[in-house]
Amino acid sequence: MKLKEIRSMICDRLEKAGIESYDYECWVFLDWLLCVSRADYYLDPEREISGESLGALEEMLTKREGHVPLQYLMGVCEFMGYSFHVDERVLIPRQDTECLVEEVVRSIREQGKTGEKKDRIRLLDLCTGSGCIGISLKLLCPDVDVVLSDLSRDALDLAETNARDLGASVTLVQGDLYDALDSLPREERRFDLIASNPPYIPTGVLKDLMPEVRDHEPLLALDGREDGLVYYRRITEGARRHLKEGGILFYEIGADQAEAVEDLMRCHDFREISVRKDLAGLDRIICGRLS
Repeated sequence: MKLKEIRSMICDRLEKAGIESYDYECWVFLDWLLCVSRADYYLDPEREISGESLGALEEMLTKREGHVPLQYLMGVCEFMGYSFHVDERVLIPRQDTECLVEEVVRSIREQGKTGEKKDRIRLLDLCTGSGCIGISLKLLCPDVDVVLSDLSRDALDLAETNARDLGASVTLVQGDLYDALDSLPREERRFDLIASNPPYIPTGVLKDLMPEVRDHEPLLALDGREDGLVYYRRITEGARRHLKEGGILFYEIGADQAEAVEDLMRCHDFREISVRKDLAGLDRIICGRLS
């Protein structure tokens, strides 16, 4: 087949399968599986392609038509400029979550400028999944001690792989939220910063998610129970035992959850609470200082 025929075929099949970003993904398939960049394509659209490359293309294209996420097929996802391994053990890192990392980095650097912290900053990434939040923070702020925690052993195995391959020295602990910290020495169970992107989708909404998310991403990392706020309650209620005085709690939130999470944080002695928006102008990050 000629390149122009292959491109037309990929676009047509993805569009018929209901893939909204079919044109973008078509270029990804060409580059990923046929090693043909956009520039290469336009230089010689008549080029003939045959053999094993077409077989691999057909296999992956068929899976994508079944709405297996492109990132799972490729096995990698870029986040904060780093390449993270991803598969169905973990959520696919989203660009919105980069806003959370940016806010934490800003806080860490501000503390450094003001001389607020004399000792090494300790950070806990709760519900770490792929490790994208905590690992990115360690790479961006090497002097911070980072602990990654998750209930899923499978997720932590992948986070460990990501940390190793990206050269991030972090500590990994398994357990249900703060229970995971029991494996650490007592003096290492308190932190200056806690960052979390917990499950926050109400159970009743899960069925309405796009099939890539609903049918392939791990339910454990999505389901925020009846109102989507269960994990915010548990994390916020337990924060005093694990945040140092003046410590800061950072959350990613659903676009309609800012008011509820802010009320929850105020009820548990958090002050200086602020809400930040994502690139789409939606409420996405909330943080507060423990008084």
